[in-house]
Amino acid sequence: GFIDYLKAVNAEGGVNGVKLVWSECETEYVVEKGVECYERLKKGLNGAPAAATNPLSVGIAYATLERSTKDKLPLITINHGRTDSTDGRVFPYVFPLQLNPYSEVSAIINYLGQQSGGLDQLKGKKIVVLYHGSPYGKETIPVIEILSKKYGFEVTNIEVPHPGNEQQSQWLNIRRIQPDWVILRGWGVMNPVALKTAQKVGYPTNKIIGNIWSNSEEDAAPAGNAAKGFISITTHPSGTNFPVLQQIKKLVVDKGQSDLADPKRFGTVYYNLGVVNGILNVEAVRVAQEKFGKRPLTGEEVRWGFEHINLTDERLKQLGAFGLVQPLKLTCEDHEGGGAVRFQQWDGKEWKVISDWVQADRALLRPIIEKSAEQYAKEQGITVRNCANEQ
Repeated sequence: GFIDYLKAVNAEGGVNGVKLVWSECETEYVVEKGVECYERLKKGLNGAPAAATNPLSVGIAYATLERSTKDKLPLITINHGRTDSTDGRVFPYVFPLQLNPYSEVSAIINYLGQQSGGLDQLKGKKIVVLYHGSPYGKETIPVIEILSKKYGFEVTNIEVPHPGNEQQSQWLNIRRIQPDWVILRGWGVMNPVALKTAQKVGYPTNKIIGNIWSNSEEDAAPAGNAAKGFISITTHPSGTNFPVLQQIKKLVVDKGQSDLADPKRFGTVYYNLGVVNGILNVEAVRVAQEKFGKRPLTGEEVRWGFEHINLTDERLKQLGAFGLVQPLKLTCEDHEGGGAVRFQQWDGKEWKVISDWVQADRALLRPIIEKSAEQYAKEQGITVRNCANEQ
């Protein structure tokens, strides 16, 4: 999706006449491979400067965070990453766009509150978080503890060791606890196995809420009828009826130039996430060009672009992405900008959106994020930026 969007932009002449280039690395989520790839490509490609890096892995993001800051190269972790990097005063080059992990959990709890008739009704309820045994899986344990104290629900965190193709003991434990909901923070094969095992032990699927990496067709379909009724969050809908997708179809897919191995995946959740990520990366370049000139830009200039993204409904309509991307405004202090999700339910064949935008409690989360970021700044000897001085 990401690459197809870049191809579509190039097919129309690039960004203000500047063509985009990119390079891929198969990291297999191995941190060392990610770091090697970063080092190889940070200076750009064949003389073209690097605008941003998208490792699509929490481990690799953590491992390249200090390097990319030193190299002045924006590190993009859309919908994931290190939560406190939302604070751009301390992490000038890191952008957990749209949704950081704390917002994700907060939005899920707000949704469960809505379903229960109000957040005050969560008192005494039981929630299990079934998480992938990795930095990504563990990232949200602190915030769910804070929310459980605030609203009075009981929380049990249960780990599934990677890759997650054996979960019998975890689900027997869940059956014993009898929680009101299970939040699934899965990855890859762990997701369909969770749904199948839940069915085996008799836990209702419509009480399982999948997180941002448990929300694709590939997470539900392999579980067959065990997935029916499964609910997950998404920052964007699947589907192809957005002008920007029709544009990609016309300029790239229909010409046989798509990066997709399987054309049936056009318009799926993950494909569309790639498109959204492409839109945000290119918008940053476009915004930066308005200030610095219509030419290839440095990483530092593109960072300025990211910090001045302002996707209003009107701008999203111009991009053909209204309804696909949530309205998003980034600043020097705020590198997330969104913090809203919708909920979708698997009907056995496809995802159906079942809620309006549900907002995370960003006012509650901000002080936690700032405290963590300031602690990091102290440990690393970083001077906190004064955003008022930067325009």
